[in-house]
Amino acid sequence: MMRGVSGIAVLSVLWCGGLLPALAAGPGESGAAAAAATSAVLAAPQVIKAFADLKADDARALDEQKRITEIPAPPYKEKVRGEYLLKRFHELGLKDAAFDAEGNVIALRKGSGGGRPRLVVSAHQDTVFPEGTDVTVKERDGMVLAPGIGDDARGLAALLSLIRALDANGITTVGDILFVATVGEEELGNLRGVKALFRDHKDIDGFISIDGLGISRVVNQGTGSHRYEMIFSGPGGHSFQEFGLPSATHALGRAVARIAELRTPADPKTTFTVGTVAGGTSVNAIAAEARMTVDMRSNATEELLKLEATLLGLVKEAVAEENARWNSDKLVVEIKLIGDRPAGAVAEDSPIVQASQRAVMTLTRAPRVTFAGSSTDSNLAMSLGIPAVTIGGGGEGGNWHSRNEWYRPVDAWLGPQHALLTALVLTGLDGVTQPLLRTRP
Repeated sequence: MMRGVSGIAVLSVLWCGGLLPALAAGPGESGAAAAAATSAVLAAPQVIKAFADLKADDARALDEQKRITEIPAPPYKEKVRGEYLLKRFHELGLKDAAFDAEGNVIALRKGSGGGRPRLVVSAHQDTVFPEGTDVTVKERDGMVLAPGIGDDARGLAALLSLIRALDANGITTVGDILFVATVGEEELGNLRGVKALFRDHKDIDGFISIDGLGISRVVNQGTGSHRYEMIFSGPGGHSFQEFGLPSATHALGRAVARIAELRTPADPKTTFTVGTVAGGTSVNAIAAEARMTVDMRSNATEELLKLEATLLGLVKEAVAEENARWNSDKLVVEIKLIGDRPAGAVAEDSPIVQASQRAVMTLTRAPRVTFAGSSTDSNLAMSLGIPAVTIGGGGEGGNWHSRNEWYRPVDAWLGPQHALLTALVLTGLDGVTQPLLRTRP
């Protein structure tokens, strides 16, 4: 990364020096098409100006990021933040922006091509933090600290910067861009925002989520997850007087011990954890109820389903073992699915992956891009066979999902620049390029 040199200066060097063709290596026709489209888009005067505007907008975007962070958005309670984002969409020229039935904020920016292809560019509103969490932004040693400052307040700020740059420079795309601030991406939100989006909009041809920070990492694989709550129930009783009854906590313990010995493949990466446990009423009582939550993840649906079947079988065996220990049939377990995120993947030679890769290599002069798997809003699109990637909003950060989350705005403007360049290559720049994104039947 060329720190101390503006993104627009880098582009000028690449274009005027004839270096862009030298960076054109990529898988097959998609790589060549992405390289050619990127070069053409970057030569357009309105795009050159938009890139300069995004760098100049960097400090204002950080202020916006802080403002968004301080509007609480706990799971299922994103409305106040959504109302702010709706107001900002309207102020930035998206007059038809509105809430959908699920709480997503949606705005369509029409292109010149009659509605297709249609690309979604999104970021998520919600955080993992419960209601009442102190979200006051603090600054220390060049860092900005607050719960959710990076995940995903940065993505939302980058989204607003992108909209501003398009409007201010009168940029017209061929395809449509649907801007969406989604709900329900985190935790037990269970991707409810994007599930509603794809349920209600059957004409989406591609999907970009701005989530995370670094732009050299492109997520083209959706890590699937299944989450369960297991509730063990029995008769309960006094630990001395009713000794001999099965215990809900003992059954839970048997289940945890069995689960802890599971072995999963390293490739595709497949994981599990017992995240929470609770139960019992007192130290001298046989527990009538105990419960635990379990998270299972895999980059492959087949492995996720195999793990799920094995783990659920172990839980049932633990219940049977506890009943057999006390010659009883009174202990039962209720198994509830509380989270379902489908797995999926987009090939590296897909136009959407190539467009994003080309944008990263051009902006940073990086020799290569890291492709990765993660659990994001893009999972849903990938599972439906819709081309999708998740890209970073720019800057540096860490301590995700903790109250000590931090952010540092290092070359942060590269995030919205990356999103802009990728979106323009995919949807086409009116009068300059045709869309690289294919219209789906």
